[in-house]
Amino acid sequence: MHQDPRSRPEEPVPRSRSGTIGRRFPRTGTEPVTARSPLGLRALLSGFFLPVFCAATVLFALWAAGSDDGDSPGRGPLVGITVLCAVLALIAAADLVVVLRRRRRERGSSAPGR
Repeated sequence: MHQDPRSRPEEPVPRSRSGTIGRRFPRTGTEPVTARSPLGLRALLSGFFLPVFCAATVLFALWAAGSDDGDSPGRGPLVGITVLCAVLALIAAADLVVVLRRRRRERGSSAPGR
């Protein structure tokens, strides 16, 4: 009798198979076998810079809103810096979501309902 593969408890996904469809490139033999992805460092940096860029976005937006025509820097550069900080905040948030999802999958705790 065969067991249904969906009924087995899920095991943690090893880092060698942590990509979307597994290893993206075959091993060339030059990289270490025990190399690990820096997920902890990525989580730390994303967790630190997400609130920094969010705060910078708010501060530059308020500064741009309160600037007059003759002020230096003008409203245009301040809006540009505001948009840049907002984009960097979105990138940090997306990276944090990806890192947390990969960590959860590698530790074997699947989402409810799976």
